[in-house]
Amino acid sequence: MQGKDPLLSGKRYLVTGGGRGLGGEICKMLGDAGASVIVADVDERLAHQCAEGLRGAGVDARAVCIDVSDPGSVSQLFREVARDGGRLDGLINNAAIDITLPVEEVDTEQWRRVLMVNLYGPYLLSHGAVPLMKAQRSGHIVNIASTASKRAWPNASAYHATKWGILGFSHALHAELRPHGIKVSAVVAGGMRTPFLLDRFADIDTSTLQDPANVARAVRFVLTQPDETVIPEVMVLPMKETSWP
Repeated sequence: MQGKDPLLSGKRYLVTGGGRGLGGEICKMLGDAGASVIVADVDERLAHQCAEGLRGAGVDARAVCIDVSDPGSVSQLFREVARDGGRLDGLINNAAIDITLPVEEVDTEQWRRVLMVNLYGPYLLSHGAVPLMKAQRSGHIVNIASTASKRAWPNASAYHATKWGILGFSHALHAELRPHGIKVSAVVAGGMRTPFLLDRFADIDTSTLQDPANVARAVRFVLTQPDETVIPEVMVLPMKETSWP
């Protein structure tokens, strides 16, 4: 617990995939700093569970069930944000999925679903958030990337395509939005001890992974830079990371 941060306290952040794992840690980190948090997750139970825990700790938090790949779902979310006053100080595009299969074995719908959640979703959320931030002349979009955006390994073609894409998307937004006072950062995260890996790979060596709270602290770091400074990209790796370099 780091306590209230004057650079975050009173601000309002939207975190996708916020119900657990890295997203949950980011929500806790922001709430601990004094920010209000919108916990957005496709799993309504997880979203409410996280938000209830935050409220129990005195955080202004609300849960939203959202499919980031569905334009209607995202539009509804931003209509609710507008009804609540319209302010949004930050968007953390964290929601992501993966399918680990050789390319010829991946069902076409599975491949499309990874693309829609991991890349189309951040576009939809940014598309909704940017008009609010432009009106404020401030805001910060943080895109959670991966070492999968830097190097490739077998049987993850869809995930690599989307994570290379999100890194390019993030840098493009940085160039586009900085004249409007909006910061954009990509946090390139190495392997973490989260359900994203642990639920799929029962034999994974957890000693090669890092605590997701460490990555959440990196998110906090990029969000708390002075107005004159932006961090377009930062990499956060476990010491035993096997995918980089």
